[in-house]
Amino acid sequence: MRRSPSCEGPSGVEEALSFQLEGPVLAGELVRLEPLDHGHTADLAVAAEENRGTYEFTWVPRADEVGDYVDAQLARAAAGLLAPYAQVSVATGRAVGATSYWEPRCWRSEDRLDAVEVGFTWLAGSAQGTGINAEAKLLLFRHAFEEWGVARVDLKTDARNERSRAAIQSVGARFEGVLRNWSRSWAPGEDGRLRDSAIFSITAEEWPQCRKRLEERVAGFRSRGSTITPPGS
Repeated sequence: MRRSPSCEGPSGVEEALSFQLEGPVLAGELVRLEPLDHGHTADLAVAAEENRGTYEFTWVPRADEVGDYVDAQLARAAAGLLAPYAQVSVATGRAVGATSYWEPRCWRSEDRLDAVEVGFTWLAGSAQGTGINAEAKLLLFRHAFEEWGVARVDLKTDARNERSRAAIQSVGARFEGVLRNWSRSWAPGEDGRLRDSAIFSITAEEWPQCRKRLEERVAGFRSRGSTITPPGS
């Protein structure tokens, strides 16, 4: 079992967490979220090279970097920092992107998760707009709120990334503000620079309405028979 590294206790001193940040397989009708491993490498290498123009502010590995990318995510998982997933299209059986739970926070008890972020998310161009993102968020949020009992789930993106911000808001997350100089920039040509991050969240109180909205969106994609069109077809 992977142990989440630490958490600030009542005294203000960091304590080891007994909560284990591990994500099980989460299965939907459009996407199956599988714990990331090297068995997904070949599919992700293909997915990563599709229409890279959609990754303007997001770092996505090149095909020859996917093996190292998986190694890095698994190392973070072993340290208890995140639970990485491959996003597998149910229609094709192929991995078409990745996502993760990360930054677990246990404020009230070392064995109770209060908050977690959903991030490290990317999808192949052919999988975008097919309902996979909406259903993946439904699966991740539902597990976090209904199995782990979190008080909030948050999401962040480069504040300039209007496409990503719109996608986050479309799954029901509420914009909270911009964190200035919050993290490194992943935009091409901006090595060594910091970015402003737009932060969004869903709270436990908001989850029932958010769940209903997501379920309706996913049902709409299913009724339209959304499918992935392989590049070049």
